[in-house]
Amino acid sequence: MRERLQDSVWYKTAPAAPETESLESDIDTEVCVIGAGYTGLSAGIHIAELGGDVVVVEAEEAGFGGSGRNSGHCTPTFHSFELEQFRRMIGEPFGSRMVQMQCDSANFLFELVRKYRIECDAIQSGYVEPAHSKKAFLAQEKKVAEYNALGKNTRLLNISETEELTGSPRYFGGWFHPEGGNLNPLAYCRGLVRTLMGLGGRIYTATPAVEITRVGSRWRVKTPKGQVMADKVICASGAYSAPSYWPGMEKTYVMLNIVGMATQPLPREMLERILPHKNTVLETRHDPASFRLDRDGRLVTSMMLEGRRGGDEGYTKELLTARFRWLLPQLTELRWEHYWHGRLDMQPRLFPRLFGLAPGVAAVNGYSGRGVATGTMMGKVLANWATGIPRDELAVPLEPLRNAPRLMKAAMRIMLPYLRFVDQRAAKRDGLNPPLY
Repeated sequence: MRERLQDSVWYKTAPAAPETESLESDIDTEVCVIGAGYTGLSAGIHIAELGGDVVVVEAEEAGFGGSGRNSGHCTPTFHSFELEQFRRMIGEPFGSRMVQMQCDSANFLFELVRKYRIECDAIQSGYVEPAHSKKAFLAQEKKVAEYNALGKNTRLLNISETEELTGSPRYFGGWFHPEGGNLNPLAYCRGLVRTLMGLGGRIYTATPAVEITRVGSRWRVKTPKGQVMADKVICASGAYSAPSYWPGMEKTYVMLNIVGMATQPLPREMLERILPHKNTVLETRHDPASFRLDRDGRLVTSMMLEGRRGGDEGYTKELLTARFRWLLPQLTELRWEHYWHGRLDMQPRLFPRLFGLAPGVAAVNGYSGRGVATGTMMGKVLANWATGIPRDELAVPLEPLRNAPRLMKAAMRIMLPYLRFVDQRAAKRDGLNPPLY
């Protein structure tokens, strides 16, 4: 399976990457960050803002992993859990802290973009969650109450309002969150690199971490041609951590492969009817269709790779063509001109976990497909940890290294087709006849 970053539409439309070098010497710093994605770069920026000395090492180029391959949705929500359900699952005080962190994550990201004038086509146009069934729409009434209790000005959409915002007549209403938005994910990542360098942080690309070892009270991060001596180490390489520089970390999550796709720029007359306000859209389905427009009017989407879905390019394009021509009947002209692969690191709770690997070494993974705003905010959490905030005051609990459940991958393979069947049956019961998702 190809995983070339160059296949992504973002690689073709993002500003050029800042010039960086690989590490070929021995250097010293206060904090060494492994991984130049959203989390690692955000951590580096927030450490540097406080006057700390920070070095980031990246195995490939900044944004090579999920940070440069995702669809660029910025959603400050919990797609799979009600807020009170999530609080109970995590326990207090961290449940409420994590809810607040996630619900503020999009504002945090867009403020960072504005503060440092990051050129990444960022637009805080709002998030639309269309309801694929009548039951799903009724459940959204509770979402309005829960999120608005946190000071969010969300609201229900009726059928016509949902069609006006999305362009689709196939929904039973929806939920609107004004703080959501979207951006060019690779451009954002490269903008974070420029910001970090402007604050005095150092970054080395084509510099994989090979091993982390204790040297007295400090840590040595070994690379192929050099090493970084640091007081603290942040491991933020997520699903792109293999081969593992810390034994066992690759067992803490389950890998899920995804495929991203983008069409040709749509004609102006279509853009007047499809996402006219450039909202970001994610359905209520368990295996949802997500879609948005890029700056040039391309329709961008992604889906989980499963068997022929994603593995067979021709079949996948046919599947998504049928899906979007049903969702958006005005799409009379549709060509998938960009097709790329990536990986997600999944956790059972579908929210990142913060691991204390050793005194002075922390790791985070498990974004489960929600990394843009969440990853940026988690970088701040790691910066707090690195600069001495006590663990009981962090927004996310610092826990010992734990493996993901062994059966999780098999369970996902079983549950996804079943949940798709449940969603299809619900839509058909309500009078719709969607094509296979």
